[in-house]
Amino acid sequence: MPSLFDSIQIGEQQLPNRMLMAPLTRGRATRNHVPTDLMIEYYTQRASAGLIITEATGITQEGLGWPYAPGIWSDEQVEGWKKITAAVHEAGGRIDLQLWHMGRIVHPSFLGGAQPVSSSATTAPGHTHTYDGKQPYVEARPLGIHEIPRLLDDYEHAAKNAMRAGFDGVQIHAANGYLIDQFLRDNSNFRDDAYGGSVENRIRLLTEVTQRVVDTIGAERTGVRLSPNGDSQGVNDSDPETLFSAAAAALDRIGIAYLELREPPFDGTFGKADRPPVHPVIRKAFSRTLVLNSDYTHEKAQAALDAGEADAIAFGRPFLANPDLPHRFAKGLPLNKDVMETWYSQGPEGYVDYPTAEEK
Repeated sequence: MPSLFDSIQIGEQQLPNRMLMAPLTRGRATRNHVPTDLMIEYYTQRASAGLIITEATGITQEGLGWPYAPGIWSDEQVEGWKKITAAVHEAGGRIDLQLWHMGRIVHPSFLGGAQPVSSSATTAPGHTHTYDGKQPYVEARPLGIHEIPRLLDDYEHAAKNAMRAGFDGVQIHAANGYLIDQFLRDNSNFRDDAYGGSVENRIRLLTEVTQRVVDTIGAERTGVRLSPNGDSQGVNDSDPETLFSAAAAALDRIGIAYLELREPPFDGTFGKADRPPVHPVIRKAFSRTLVLNSDYTHEKAQAALDAGEADAIAFGRPFLANPDLPHRFAKGLPLNKDVMETWYSQGPEGYVDYPTAEEK
């Protein structure tokens, strides 16, 4: 069986190892959602990852409701990202952009007071981060069926902009309780049209978005992220095995380069998982590169490869705190611990000042 340090071909990309950097929201862009020079240093520090998947990046203002998160809809944003991709490539790395629409998670303060959109008229539980502090979520309005073509155009525009910005590919964010996930799962999708009800209908938006992106930039440059094994921001499903195996089979037919699954441990180590992982049934339905994510150590990650459960592993918090993670794994060196208080702060602290093993 392969090791984490073996190369792998994913789509048209030849990766030097199987340790991917998972997408991590960090809140270091401007209020206009333009990438900053500080982000150049952050991503370049982590260029030894087999593949960097960027933090979630808004495809439109309608879909972006996180303070200081980056976007990809404007020329100014594209120019900001160009500096980052150029620096990562100069350092020998590879980098994909994660395409994000948050759906009902967007607060009206980001939308000039307008309601957010979702699959149905539902409200996320709890509070969201805004520029004015934490505020309760509001009820979303159902996305009109006549608006679906416009949404697909938004994804196409974002994918084209990602290529203009120099990215090697994109990952469609269809996980974690955001818009596409809100359409997928039966406790948030109560539609009675072609996008609701049956599993076939609920996966329709996912497949249409994916097909549009594939038609725009090529299947070999396209990945998807799903989160099948539990509640995520109030979104869940009564039969995830049936739902996500159907979704995986549909994505396999489209021919995407890779599928990444965020599945928190069932033991509740971090995040929330109210059922065991669903990846065994997804593995049977998806024949291409499968990437697992969430709370993997070096040992657990290698065990997953040895068991044939995955082809690669994406690491989140370990890469956040250890820019040289592959080197530390290779040498058996201890890891820096991440500092939660600086996850979303705007400065360099807890962002570009985690030392490498050599510096330490």
